[in-house]
This record gives sequence, C-alpha cells and structure tokens, in this order.
Amino acid sequence: MFIIALKMLIGDRTKYYGLIFGVAFATLLMAQQISIFLGLITRVANPIYAIPEVDLWVMDPRVRYLEEVEPMRDIELSRVKGIEGVEWAVPFYKGQAVIRRADGDTQQVQLIGVDDISLIGLPRRAVLGDLTSIKRPQTALIEKKGYMFMWPDQSFEINKTLELNDNRLVIRGICQGLPTFLTFPTLYVSYSTAVSLTPPTRKKLPFILVKAQKNENLKILKERIQKITHLQVLTSSEFAWRSISYILERTAIPINFGITILLGIIIGGAITAQTFYLFIIEHIKQFGAMKAIGFSNGQLFKLVMIQALFVCISGFGLGIGATALFFSLMSGKPSFEGFLLKWYVIAGTFGLIISIILLSISFSLYRVFKLDPATIFRSML
Repeated sequence: MFIIALKMLIGDRTKYYGLIFGVAFATLLMAQQISIFLGLITRVANPIYAIPEVDLWVMDPRVRYLEEVEPMRDIELSRVKGIEGVEWAVPFYKGQAVIRRADGDTQQVQLIGVDDISLIGLPRRAVLGDLTSIKRPQTALIEKKGYMFMWPDQSFEINKTLELNDNRLVIRGICQGLPTFLTFPTLYVSYSTAVSLTPPTRKKLPFILVKAQKNENLKILKERIQKITHLQVLTSSEFAWRSISYILERTAIPINFGITILLGIIIGGAITAQTFYLFIIEHIKQFGAMKAIGFSNGQLFKLVMIQALFVCISGFGLGIGATALFFSLMSGKPSFEGFLLKWYVIAGTFGLIISIILLSISFSLYRVFKLDPATIFRSML
C-alpha cells in the first residue's frame, strides 16, 4: 500500500510539487515569524533576567514596566536594607541620556548605573578592558553592539571620550550584554557617577535590587517590604512578565505578527486543501477501481494518510531547513542577536502543519468514502 500511495502521489509531478511548496511556504512563514516574535519579546525581559542574583525589584507604585521610571527618595534604600529577611539591597539606575562624541555628533543612549561596590547589574563578560575600572570617576563601559553602532567599521578601542550633560566620560571597557528591546547603545557607569551626570532633582533612585536571606520566603518578604515602605515590590519573573504584557497590550507587535502567522496558516491550508482536492478528483477512477476490487474505506484512509504524511514531512523539512538557513545567515548581524529557531517552535509549527493537512484532506476523503465504484465503471462505457 505504501508503494501504491507514493506512486499515485509522485506520478502527478505538478500536483506533488504544488503540495510540497504549499506546506514548505506555510512552515517557513510560521516558524520564522514565531521565532522573531519570541526573540523580540524576550528582549523586553533581558535586562531583568541579566541580573540573576536579584530576587526582588523595589520601585515606585506607578511603575508599569521596565522602561517607565519613577524615581524614589534615596532614603528608601536604607529603609529596605533594614528590613528583616533582606540579605542585601543595592541601587540600580536606568534611564536615557544624550551623549556627544568627540566628532560632535550626538546619540541617544541607555544609561545604566550599578552599585559602586558590588557592581550588581553589570555584565560579567568583558570584550576589551577591565570591567572594574567602572569604579573610577568619569568612567563608562559600553556594550559591544552599542560600540559597533556608534563607531561602525572601526576595531574595538578604549579610552574614547564622550560628553554627557557637560561632563566628560572616558570609555575604559567594552562588555558583552544581552540584546534589549530598545536599540539605543547602552552605557554602564557607577551609580554615583549616574547621579552626578543627570540633572539635579529631589528624587533620583529608580530601582532597588534586593537579595533575600537564605531560606527566606519571597512572598512573605515581598509583603513585608510593601507594608513597611508602601512601595511596589515584584519578583524578577513578575517584573519581566509585567513588562512583556505592557508591550503586548500597548503596541501593535502581537497584531502584526499574529496576522502574518495567520496568513501562513490560511495560505498554506488553502494551497494544500485545493491541491489535495484536485489530486483526489483527478484520481477518482483509481480510487473507484480500488474499492471495486475490495479496498475498504479504512484502507483508502490509510493510503491517503500515507500520502499526506509524506507531503507533510517533505514540505515541513524544506520549510524548516529554509528557516534555519535564514537564521544562520543572519546570525552574524548584531540586530539579529538573540533571534533563534528554538526546538519548541519547530515542534509547535509541526503540530500546526499536521493540523492544516488533516483539515485539508478531510474534504477529499469525504468524496472517496462516498464514491460508488459502479458509477466509475458506468462512466467508462
């Protein structure tokens, strides 16, 4: 039966290639767009998950996501440090600034200020220079992709000077960080430097990073900090998902990607369904002859399922291969860092493709099951 099914399928090359193309195109469109969507959403939470040693984030109650900063009073840091169950608490500055390069050009950057002593929040991987040099006054580190953006086609070099709010900064190191949702270059400075560089205001403390004592219940500690300080306290996971939810709710990103993925399903399903239907209609005499010599509906179902499975595996393999090739070719570009074809995307896409094919052949199988062999033979007279 397997040989018969394949001979019938491959014998009509036009229909066979049409089926393969439809499945491959749907696979490529869905797998690529889902992977890019997940990579983009992951970037929203990367600045949070990039600090794995932190258990809780303390912030102003009005903060709705990571990029929306509402500064707190400096005294809140001391209050949090003194709460039972807190092993340590450090300040963390996150904001945006405009810097001026030595050639006079300006550039908006993400400005990150980390604790002067522990350096919590600073990437641990250095590309060039000493990361601990950030403790020196008027010193900054720059993330690798930001350096490539600001000085394209130049080799990595330190001791470049910048100007920020009439203050001189010297880049003494280049670090490797995780890609972020915002595409601005990222500058890292010590917290005290960040405070001195930014305009004088009464409140300057955006976030407090908290590490709980060993065996401390995070839920209880979270409620304790909230009760004492009346500030908003979130775990790293909660803050990450809140930031992701905000982006999904306030932007057109999910709608645009959802439409593209839906088009892949509709187009792939339409091509597959139509081609399979025409394939069955054009081979209706062969199916009638099979029923006449004793093939049951169950056996015909197996035959069509073999054909569908062969088309599914062939088309899916080509589509996933093309998707993997796309990400492989784009992997060297900084703008595509973090966009990967994950195993669960492959598995989910395969499940969607199987569903599309099963739905597509259901219309064709109905014609086969209702077929009367006598009708076929009478038409041949």
